[in-house]
Amino acid sequence: MASVAYPPKAVPEIADLVQAKSDEFNWVFFVVIAAFHLGAVAALFTFRWSSVVVFVVMWLLAQNVGIGISYHRQLTHRGFTTPRWLEYAMAVCGTMALQGSPNYWVAVHRMHHQYTDKPGDPHSPRDGKWWSHMGWILHGSLHSETTTLSRYAPDLQRDEFYRWLAVWHWLPVTLTGVALLGGGMVLGGWRLGVSWVLWGVFLRVAIGFHVTWLVNSVTHMWGTRRFKTRDDSTNNWWVALLTGGEGWHNNHHAHPVSARHGMTWWEVDFNYWGIRVLALFGLAKNVKVMRL
Repeated sequence: MASVAYPPKAVPEIADLVQAKSDEFNWVFFVVIAAFHLGAVAALFTFRWSSVVVFVVMWLLAQNVGIGISYHRQLTHRGFTTPRWLEYAMAVCGTMALQGSPNYWVAVHRMHHQYTDKPGDPHSPRDGKWWSHMGWILHGSLHSETTTLSRYAPDLQRDEFYRWLAVWHWLPVTLTGVALLGGGMVLGGWRLGVSWVLWGVFLRVAIGFHVTWLVNSVTHMWGTRRFKTRDDSTNNWWVALLTGGEGWHNNHHAHPVSARHGMTWWEVDFNYWGIRVLALFGLAKNVKVMRL
């Protein structure tokens, strides 16, 4: 089974580009992150059971379908294929996690696999625990190198839809917020509308940030190692539960193109189960699976 994470002929075209600590503080990312955390705190004072339902539905779409299944397992590693319309739809779900466009997210993750826990890794704990969790976003040099960084995702850069989404990736979550506000106001007044927005967008996105960042930080520090990879990746069960299976990170680094990360029956991998459901209906094909 192949063990590389890049499309054919992608790596030789990549110019030398590594992550480094920058003297510039990324105020744009800071303001966005701070605003969503403040909104998350406000959400706790607007509890409604319907808001919890909105949170869960939006979480499944953005984090599981969007980040885990689309951004990570399909677009980054090409662990399976789907009809183009479905690939695009799931990528749009990924933008609602507010973790950047598919081009950016995929490029950073492919870079991570090239330099894992070595100089140039975008977010290695060897450069500091805080750095690996979110310091790299606020102080890293990659945020200003989007043109060069896109060379890590030439397959997406060649696609007109993904080039469009690289510019307008903020639009789906914005329209979703407007729809939740309007829907809530129609059904239960402005208080319900505000609650749906705070739970379905702000609280979800804020928690989603940290859940994704836990894979970058925790699973390279604490956990078990089934495979003797050339990095510090581990399998961490509680990160796997939070992320739908992304926490089986040592498995993933040993076999990055495998659409299945949980490789035993007890390694819960909801995201892979989602891919299996797609395959059951003939919507996912060429599913690459590593079994012990």
